[in-house]
Amino acid sequence: MALYEFSCPDCGPTESFHPMGSAPEDVVCPICGGRALRQISTPRLSIAGSPAFKLIDAAKRSAVEPQVVSGSLPQSGRKRSAPITTNPLHQKLPRP
Repeated sequence: MALYEFSCPDCGPTESFHPMGSAPEDVVCPICGGRALRQISTPRLSIAGSPAFKLIDAAKRSAVEPQVVSGSLPQSGRKRSAPITTNPLHQKLPRP
């Protein structure tokens, strides 16, 4: 079922669900009982269940609600010293 928009000259716009492609040209206005003509309007398609919509929603939400990261802080910039070896062959290698 698709949502179609109709317009009553006295009351203004109204909406009604009809099977796609079989909407009437006019309906009875729910307010005054007059004739409301079908209007050309934008399609109302929903992507609410798709992964793309979830990604867009998460991106918009992160602008105002950034994720809170918990855990330990990164280590300092100091490098660990190389382990000391006792192998006599390693003594002949060049040192940095």
